[in-house]
Amino acid sequence: MQDTTDRIRTWAVMRGLDDADPVKQMLKLMEEVGEVAAALARGDMAAVKDGIGDVYVVQTILSMQLGTSVEECASIAYEEIKDRKGDMVNGVFVKESDLV
Repeated sequence: MQDTTDRIRTWAVMRGLDDADPVKQMLKLMEEVGEVAAALARGDMAAVKDGIGDVYVVQTILSMQLGTSVEECASIAYEEIKDRKGDMVNGVFVKESDLV
């Protein structure tokens, strides 16, 4: 995975995306997330996988634009959730503090 992420970074730098506007990159991220949702609705798993990959690429570039890394962001998120408790409600994990 690290090799793929490094290749994404190189690709982005070669195209000047690392210095582009992160607001525009965020819009691109929302577009890609929407494509994943549409593919799920259609049951098109090949498009779901492609879309999830696209989301990762866009997140990697967005993190570069913001002076951080996708790995650092994922590590921060994991540290926040690693001991989280909660329950599945209608197929969705709900953290304990949000359960009523």
